[in-house]
Amino acid sequence: MLLPWLQSCHDIMEYADNPEGNFEALWTMLDEHYCFFKYKDVDWTEVKARYQKKISPAMTDEELFRVCSEMLMELKDGHTNLSSPFDVSRYWIWEQYPANYDDRLVKEHYLGFDYRTASGIDYQILQNNYGYMYYGSFSSTIGEGNLDNILAYLAASDGLIIDVRDNGGGLLTNVETLVARFIDERILAGYISHKTGPGHEEFSEPYPYYIEPAKSRIHYKKPIVVLCNRATFSAANNFVSIMKSIPGVRIIGDTTGGGCGLPFTSELP
Repeated sequence: MLLPWLQSCHDIMEYADNPEGNFEALWTMLDEHYCFFKYKDVDWTEVKARYQKKISPAMTDEELFRVCSEMLMELKDGHTNLSSPFDVSRYWIWEQYPANYDDRLVKEHYLGFDYRTASGIDYQILQNNYGYMYYGSFSSTIGEGNLDNILAYLAASDGLIIDVRDNGGGLLTNVETLVARFIDERILAGYISHKTGPGHEEFSEPYPYYIEPAKSRIHYKKPIVVLCNRATFSAANNFVSIMKSIPGVRIIGDTTGGGCGLPFTSELP
């Protein structure tokens, strides 16, 4: 797994606050910062030529938004969005796939309505004596003390189901906190490469990214199943990728939604 860090330093251009200026600013922003042109085989200059023909001085804000949104869709990237007062462009391809997850069904037939919850994690020991944890967002900070209590409660189970279906991601620090409870030695989680300049291939050399086991904390070392679906995205996708490499862990479900890197935000004129 390679996690590009979207960051570079160079002169900031100024653009006119009109359709042409905003289009040019958006295209240039992506041209200088986006990491995956080569990986996705996207000719960004050719994309500009096609969409620039649709820009006119008299177009409305909504018309400009639609053209710019269509241009961004060429990247097929769930992290690349354009926000406006009236809409947000998005490439959430997972919405077109079967959900393979129903929160109500899980609660009615498996988890029950008397489940425990802490740090954004719903958990319970199911009737077959398997533990179950549902973590809906890696944006929900996991407290170490909360996780100790969760795993202490689940220690009596014969195995553990970690459900990250419909988890749209969040903070990589929460990924590390959770993974650290299922390992007893340092593991290689992937490689990180930094964007070092505006060129499409200006990156630092990849360096290894490791996760250390949690010290003086409760661990879970019995068999684990991780459930995922197409809406398992970004940091949740990273979690699945890392857990897949741990002995005794099995991944079950649909292909994840992908997504990686550390996105940044910027504003148009």
